[in-house]
Amino acid sequence: MKTLNYLQAVAVCTVYSNDNSAYVPQMWAQESLAILEENMVAANLVHRDFSPLIASYGDTVNTRRPSKFTAIRKTGTENVTDQDAVATNVPVVLDQLFHVTFVIYDAEASKSFKDLVTEYMRPAMLAHAQAIDKVVLGQVSNFMGNSYGTLNGLTVNNAIDGILGTREIMNRNLAYVDGRNLILTPSTETTLLNLPIFTQANQVGDQGQALANAYIGRKYGFGTYMSQHMSSVAVTPTVDATYRTNAAAAAGATTLALKTGTTLFDNNTWFTVAGSGVPHRVVTGGQSTATSITFTPALSGAVLDSAVVTFTVPGAVELTAGYAAGYNKEIIVDGLTVAPKIGQLVSFSNTANSPVYTIINVSTYAGPSYGLTLDRSLSVAVADEDEVNLSPMGEYNFAFHKNAIALVTRPMELPRQGIGAASANVNYNGLSVRVVMTYDGKAQGTRVTLDILAGIKTLDTNLGAVFVA
Repeated sequence: MKTLNYLQAVAVCTVYSNDNSAYVPQMWAQESLAILEENMVAANLVHRDFSPLIASYGDTVNTRRPSKFTAIRKTGTENVTDQDAVATNVPVVLDQLFHVTFVIYDAEASKSFKDLVTEYMRPAMLAHAQAIDKVVLGQVSNFMGNSYGTLNGLTVNNAIDGILGTREIMNRNLAYVDGRNLILTPSTETTLLNLPIFTQANQVGDQGQALANAYIGRKYGFGTYMSQHMSSVAVTPTVDATYRTNAAAAAGATTLALKTGTTLFDNNTWFTVAGSGVPHRVVTGGQSTATSITFTPALSGAVLDSAVVTFTVPGAVELTAGYAAGYNKEIIVDGLTVAPKIGQLVSFSNTANSPVYTIINVSTYAGPSYGLTLDRSLSVAVADEDEVNLSPMGEYNFAFHKNAIALVTRPMELPRQGIGAASANVNYNGLSVRVVMTYDGKAQGTRVTLDILAGIKTLDTNLGAVFVA
């Protein structure tokens, strides 16, 4: 286990009068940060932005998108041409406030710091690590325009083609070659591990525990990992497969002619079509007799006349008041005969090109209705009865360069002294954790809160792609 030393930590703390080392919040913060970092996978592979400036939930801060330069040819006597060396400011809202709170009862107060770490801190920080990785991997929804592969069609015979096709998309988009990573779903990893090249020994090096355990090796230009939190939809949502194409269409097309099917569908509906392996969303042509639609992304393969077109049947938002832009708790939905899945992509309303999110948690209620927690706050408002459009069944593996995504963290204000709270912020390697300890006389124990304030932002969609399988 990595342990941060005091020179690496920037901390302010107030300690209890008995100075029991098991309850020094700075020690808790240092150890919790070490546990967090060694148990994250995706969050250790993206750009991390940190500043020691105190921030609050909802604040907007700026991270930087690095400049790109062009080599300019000149003669021996010409002057050089200056290029801007200023990175672009990218605003990021700090709307990811995660906390884990628990009480250490008086009967357990005599336990050593080591025992308390094992019983309380490690499980708490594992929960934090999983939550942050889900948020980072949820950014896959922003890269669906760069998709390659065949949903539900992965075999040992075409697996390498899928990876190479994903690599080609990134190459064509001029993504940096050095520093690319590929995060696989468990199902995709299982298929790939049947290939000798993916079972050859690799030197992991000095990486954290989760990275070491998840690392498969550097394959085809990607540092390759498996994450249990990568988007995997193992159950088919309710679909309408009664539509057929009314003409052939070539790979690269963004328009399809359709023979009328059973149910009208709206813009923003997800669909698949035989011949093109990637999922698509309707842009125009919904809410009509559906004789022609435009969609995104373009067809990945040629489509024949009378090819089967399968639309995902939407549900609906269930809240009279709707949800405002910036909302980031559960969104209640109903009208779905198949429960949404963690990792499934979702978009709302019948407005073309509406934002796409990733579901990171699902709760089930009577009805049945479902509570969806998304990877980030709503960027636009969602109204009551807006359609809930879910992505098709399949595996959504994520390839990206470090600079494609920024994870931004900031320290938070510490409780003022004199109110019975012991607290500390510890900042290290682009991460910040706050620990607050208070004694609860009613509960007869010490309440401990471990919290993290962060924001997530896609910086450049040209630096990533999705390998669907």
